[in-house]
Amino acid sequence: MNSHAIVIKDLEFQYPGREGVFFKNFNLQISAGERFGLFGPNGAGKTTLMNLMTGILKYSGGSIKLLEHEINHHPKYVNSIFGFVPQDFSFYPELSPRENLAFYGAWYGLTRRQIKNRTEELLEILGLTSVGNRDLITFSGGMKRRVNLAIGVMHEPKVLFLDEPTVGVDVQSRHAIINYLKKQNETGTTLIYSSHQLEEAAELCNKIALIDDGKIIAHDSLDVLLSEHGHEGMEGLFLELTGKSFRD
Repeated sequence: MNSHAIVIKDLEFQYPGREGVFFKNFNLQISAGERFGLFGPNGAGKTTLMNLMTGILKYSGGSIKLLEHEINHHPKYVNSIFGFVPQDFSFYPELSPRENLAFYGAWYGLTRRQIKNRTEELLEILGLTSVGNRDLITFSGGMKRRVNLAIGVMHEPKVLFLDEPTVGVDVQSRHAIINYLKKQNETGTTLIYSSHQLEEAAELCNKIALIDDGKIIAHDSLDVLLSEHGHEGMEGLFLELTGKSFRD
């Protein structure tokens, strides 16, 4: 039987002070081990949904279960089983990568030996060993993105949420990040990924959901959706289902 990393049932959420319910009777299931892509135009609800799935925002109705644990009811335990790589940098720029990873490793509850070993492993994998003691404020955008990723996976989470993990990086950093994510998935980590990089999405994700205005408008494997709608790539599919009007 296929287990689920995420089960969202009859979700309801509304931003305080705003008219209208943003999510209402929203349902979604993400199987454990998937490389799942969440896409939609600006304002469609991608980041809001990711913030609900990670407990940053609290929902008012329905249920979100992460590996069978209700997000709203088990925040401390849930925080230990998922990782989150946000679009905004989540590190202290005046500290070095090693210092940041030591801080977050302690926050995750790792021992000193675990922190040391995991830090050196991640710095080596992500090509940061030689700059591990430099202040992050001096780093390029791609190097900062790789540190952001290292922090999110420091505790080897079972589910990894990624919100625009490669925005603003060069080809080399994007290649390193995507390759690392694929290897993590091969070891059993479920990836839940959101981005505007549609070519990257096609390379990384084996199942996707397109959302607009807080509703799912398509949900299946990318191959099935492309075949059903007669497109060869993500861009044509995206434009057909969400329209060509500006959303900024």
